Amino acid sequence: MTTLVKEETKTNIMKALIYHGPTQRAWEDKPKPSIKDTTDAIIRITTSTICGTDLHIMKGDVPSVINGRILGHEGVGIVEETGAGVTQFKKGDKVLISCITSCGKCDYCKKGMYSHCRNGGWILGNTIDGTQAQYVRIPHADNSLYKAPPDVDEEALVMLSDIFPTGFECGVINGQVKPGDKVAIVGSGPIGLAALLTAQFYSPAMLILIDQDDNRLKVARAFGATHTINFKTEKVEERVKALTNGDGVDVAIEAVGVPSSFETCQNIIGPGGRIANIGVHGKPAELHLEKLWDRNITITTRLVDTVTTPMLLKVLQSGKLDAKRMGTHKFALSDVMKAYDTFGNAAKENALKVILKG
Repeated sequence: MTTLVKEETKTNIMKALIYHGPTQRAWEDKPKPSIKDTTDAIIRITTSTICGTDLHIMKGDVPSVINGRILGHEGVGIVEETGAGVTQFKKGDKVLISCITSCGKCDYCKKGMYSHCRNGGWILGNTIDGTQAQYVRIPHADNSLYKAPPDVDEEALVMLSDIFPTGFECGVINGQVKPGDKVAIVGSGPIGLAALLTAQFYSPAMLILIDQDDNRLKVARAFGATHTINFKTEKVEERVKALTNGDGVDVAIEAVGVPSSFETCQNIIGPGGRIANIGVHGKPAELHLEKLWDRNITITTRLVDTVTTPMLLKVLQSGKLDAKRMGTHKFALSDVMKAYDTFGNAAKENALKVILKG
């Protein structure tokens, strides 16, 4: 009897990446999640990744994340169990996990603002346990999971959990990118590159990528940037003015989340332009209304709603969105501590996205 109890207890334990406060994380045992509500699903993680937002969490920029939380909000996996209220998925289905959880019924969900769902939003790896684990519980599974197309690589698919809908919705759509526009993206990390790739859906005339990492700028050129600027060695405002006949850009997308990058967007935007913020800001950023008040500038902010995920899945499946090349480093999920070290030193390691294989 004692042996049976021990074996049963062992099967209810999994490994997960646990946040223990700023700069503190550990790969530890945790109880496997179980169904709490009828609309839940339990997913066995087969592929996950680390987001720049996870690094912001590790810096202490997201106070809603408490000690003991399992991090991660991106993943692909296999349905292990569903609640009685789940109708769209069954045990054995391969699924894409959305970084945004949506009930589909509240007033914000009916407006398409899933990020502000009254019963969800960005909760995975934030206010509930996330996907950098062997198993995860997904609330409102019917509205928060997508069936994986059978012919799509998981390492490409996982990029649609967050970075591609984020870059597209918060940057390209909010920036109202149009054919012929001159577009600048400040930040050539995964989100900036996702914005770069999806901006090309609209045939802008110019795509300028601004960063301090020469390797990422090289990648940006390979991904379709028409011009790149290293702000460590070049004067960004002067270079942009030279490229745009002194006007500035039509769209400036902030894809870093630090005050200086938001200031750069203000410095390079042209009259009638749109500044679209994507970055997660943990510190105040100055708004220079003394320069912008008379220039017909629109400034937008947004948390990704993932309303474009179904469309992006179709584009991915068509072969017209090469998402897989975002993954530059691959680790076993059990090596997630090393993966964080690599992703946290992206410039030194030439890392974009790290792939975690369950």
